[in-house]
Amino acid sequence: MKAGLRKIAALAALGLIFGGGLHARGRGEPGISDLTVYSVRGPSGVGLARLFEEPPEIDGFNVRMEALAHFDLIAVRFIAGGANFGVLPPNVAARIAASGRDIRVAAVIGTGMLSLLTSDPDVASVADLRGRTVEVAGQGSTPDFVFRRILSYHGLEAGTDVTLGFALALPELAQTLIAGLTPTALLPEPFASMALAGRPDLRQVADIQELWAAAGGQRDYPMTLLVVDGAFADANPAAVAAVLSAARASIEWVNSDPAAAGALVERHGLGLSAPVVSASVPRSNFVFIPATDARPSLEALLQVFYDYAPSAIGGAMPADSFFLRWE
Repeated sequence: MKAGLRKIAALAALGLIFGGGLHARGRGEPGISDLTVYSVRGPSGVGLARLFEEPPEIDGFNVRMEALAHFDLIAVRFIAGGANFGVLPPNVAARIAASGRDIRVAAVIGTGMLSLLTSDPDVASVADLRGRTVEVAGQGSTPDFVFRRILSYHGLEAGTDVTLGFALALPELAQTLIAGLTPTALLPEPFASMALAGRPDLRQVADIQELWAAAGGQRDYPMTLLVVDGAFADANPAAVAAVLSAARASIEWVNSDPAAAGALVERHGLGLSAPVVSASVPRSNFVFIPATDARPSLEALLQVFYDYAPSAIGGAMPADSFFLRWE
């Protein structure tokens, strides 16, 4: 956790070298300001794929999309004051807000898409994980803390009753499941679908989303947020509404036409192949839930972060101002 914070802080020190400032002028267009929406390469950016093909047209703004390799790079831009909109995990957005930056949740654009997969014939339920190791992608991330809460609800303590491993990145974790080197793992889409397709005896132990609800979660748990710079939102409500409407339309289109969405993701270099996207979209839970509607489920998730590691969200639950009101 501390290493992640140090990494973001170090990158933030260089943040002013990045483009996409809040008030930068468009290239050679007097009176036109740049408006940048930062997405991320990989599954979390799939829902916004159509915006890369057709960015919204907004009077007074040159709207552009940019996909970065990691969430940390988007976080840096918000910390440095060089981002309008961006895609972030809930705890990262909360941590930036706690640091004093005016960053607001506009919408949840991805909810629970985790699968607990195993090839171990003796594992049929969460209770059967006692004494075993479960590989989890992303220490200190949403999957980590969601799973810890589920284990606790079933009378198991992570690190004592169940060992959690964090050594592998998502693509490698899927491959080790397929190869049989990892018996049991918790991983998101599209990597869960990739693993299931690659090994016939691999199966889903339980529905993580149902287990989360049973453990006290509010509805589904948010995985990905679309956030906006607060000062920009206050100064440009019409532009914010236009971007969010376009984002909603993109997500609806992706869900309705996974094959076409896969083609766009591949064409714009968003980090996944067309077949992988097409196959995984139906299981990926791309949504558009305005912040005010998503607040109960978001606060339920952030409370789990706070209970296990308060520093993961900046030491305190977010204030009311963290939730953008725009509809």
